[in-house]
Amino acid sequence: MVTEKTCLRRQFLERRQTMPIELWREYSDRICIHLQHCPQFTVARTILAYQSYRQEPDLTPLFTDQEKQWGLPRCLGKELIWHNWQPSEPLVTGAYGILEPVSASPRLEPIDIDLILVPTVAIDRRGYRLGYGGGYYDRLRADRSWRQIPTIGIVFDFAVVDILPIDPWDLKLDAVCTELGLS
Repeated sequence: MVTEKTCLRRQFLERRQTMPIELWREYSDRICIHLQHCPQFTVARTILAYQSYRQEPDLTPLFTDQEKQWGLPRCLGKELIWHNWQPSEPLVTGAYGILEPVSASPRLEPIDIDLILVPTVAIDRRGYRLGYGGGYYDRLRADRSWRQIPTIGIVFDFAVVDILPIDPWDLKLDAVCTELGLS
């Protein structure tokens, strides 16, 4: 059954993947600059992020900030397992073709984390996110210990809409950052 979310996801992913590389790079760099000036980011010591996949906004410029500890996810079954990671450390290709830390990397727990940068296919003005449909971030944030950590959805501005369909398990993100700024 094709749902409204499935159709929207397909439309936004297609638009994102047809962005010219130069524009993708420019918008990604702007997002990084906005994040670097964001109060939640500047005070955070340990930040969960992601490796860009399928032309998601690229956060690589942020990873050079040596005052921050970075966490990247590894997909294990239906869960995201978070590992401490620094740019000098290797990454491996995971089950979905996404670069992940090696399984021996030190794990991070909710108590360690100050901020989560959430990859987003689309987001609405209320803060509800449309992801890839696997439910990884929904399951993560369903746990109270993860839910209390501030979240910023990372997305290009064309994918910010007035309202998205939501399911009972969907949780709002705290903020969104696009190439136009933070809201």
